[in-house]
Amino acid sequence: MRLLIINPGSTSTKIAVYEDEREVLSVNISHSAEELAPFARIVDQKDFRKDIILETLKARAIDPASLAAVVGRGGLLRPIPSGVYEVGERMLADLYSGVQGEHASNLGGLIADEIARPLGISAFIVDPVVVDELDDWARLSGVPEIRRRSIFHALNHKYTARRAARELGRPYEELNLVVCHLGGGITVGVHDHGRVVDVNNGLNGEGPIAPERAGTVPAGDLVDLAFSGKFAQADLKKRLTGRGGMVAHLQTNDMRETLRRIAAGDGQAKLVFTAMALTVAKQIGACAAVLRGRVDGIVLTGGLAHAGGFTDLIRDHVAFLGPVFVFPGENEMVALAESGLRVLRGEDTARAYPA
Repeated sequence: MRLLIINPGSTSTKIAVYEDEREVLSVNISHSAEELAPFARIVDQKDFRKDIILETLKARAIDPASLAAVVGRGGLLRPIPSGVYEVGERMLADLYSGVQGEHASNLGGLIADEIARPLGISAFIVDPVVVDELDDWARLSGVPEIRRRSIFHALNHKYTARRAARELGRPYEELNLVVCHLGGGITVGVHDHGRVVDVNNGLNGEGPIAPERAGTVPAGDLVDLAFSGKFAQADLKKRLTGRGGMVAHLQTNDMRETLRRIAAGDGQAKLVFTAMALTVAKQIGACAAVLRGRVDGIVLTGGLAHAGGFTDLIRDHVAFLGPVFVFPGENEMVALAESGLRVLRGEDTARAYPA
């Protein structure tokens, strides 16, 4: 079975074609600022990106009529349980309206539907960032007006959790795991027998210090900063998400650059590097407490997991809790493909998006 996988990013569109589990095409299509400038909203880019995808398939002699399904990255939808979802009218309406905000990933389901519908095949999305399986207690903060939300790297969390389960020789649904996606933002989740019952919000600031996220900061001092007159609301939010964390301290979001500075004797770079790793370790410890210490495995994944020194430092502080698995990379394309295949083979059932 041949599947087209679509993963839109802010300045690129990754596509892949899988024949069963075998990847036969992988292309990262870059979009310049000039190309995207005419579009007022992200959803307005839909036809532009779709046409480039179809042109790329044509140039690689891949006939869309040979596809069994199209699988797109999920966007900022309503909170939903983990799983594969068939794209339908209600989902499309929410993606067009940006029900929880505008993000390039919203284009995944829209473009998948546009390509699949004329072919009479299914379009799916898988484990969008709004997957919500939180226990009720995990939704509460100490301020009743502020509810904790589940926004995390659900696609890679679920994929690597299942990969760890295979290595442990047990079903994912029987295990207690702590999964850490280490990227520009860092999310650490409690996987309790197949459900992510607690996780830090990886979009709006919470949890470990990350390359582009401030993480949890002292609340009183943040309030003082907000009313200091030094920042507009949008600017302060950027200090938490986008320009916070490592990039705020070191003016780079590139871990490779940070490692080069450490090797050259830069003490500040080493301090920030250590703080990032240890705040991840602290978050893992907090997640282990939710599981009463019964941890079958800890999974480190995401782009930063390629940095062996970073994962080694985390491992040194958490290995006493259980075995540590390191699966570098975002793994999004293979996760989308494998999920779509499970549905086509009848091993899983596509869910309906809630009305």
